[in-house]
Amino acid sequence: MKRVFFALIIVISVSSAASAQAFTFGIKAGANINKLTGEAFSDQFSFGYHAGVFGTIGMGKHWALQPEVLFSQVNIDTASNVSAIYNFDPNKLSQIQMSYLSIPLLLEYKLSKSIAIQAGPQYSILLNQNESLVQNGKDAFKMGDFAVLGGIEVKVSSLRIYGRYAVGLSNINNLDNQDQWKSQSIQVGLGLSLF
Repeated sequence: MKRVFFALIIVISVSSAASAQAFTFGIKAGANINKLTGEAFSDQFSFGYHAGVFGTIGMGKHWALQPEVLFSQVNIDTASNVSAIYNFDPNKLSQIQMSYLSIPLLLEYKLSKSIAIQAGPQYSILLNQNESLVQNGKDAFKMGDFAVLGGIEVKVSSLRIYGRYAVGLSNINNLDNQDQWKSQSIQVGLGLSLF
């Protein structure tokens, strides 16, 4: 699945770049507001952050393609009954921290010169997780998370202000089939076009 997703990104990016009317590149950073669904996790959102790079490939007057590569720090609060569901020490698991390399591929529609809506898939690769989440030599979370996201971006000169919502489609529980773990995230941040 990872190879197909990356191949799709490369094919779309190369074909779009060949006929692109405009190309911009920049940096972005902001806050993540994360939650995992499942009995083992709190129903509250927790804060994290993201930072990375983006490129925008123009495809006509109203359309553009925006691939991104982001490092994301995800913090998740566990439920009070996590030790009853899984054999974890509740004192060590009040909060779970994970690092992801996220690769969104957004299709953008420009409503005006400064406002655009964006939507598309995102694949996130788990870089690391809390060592306390290892049970019998098995990692608690799967290495990949596939999601869809949508949001809005406001452009003022070279500054970009954005907000988006991502919904995970993958069950990232790697321990058992007892509980479905799916991610949800709200991202808000600032971007700066460098050229």
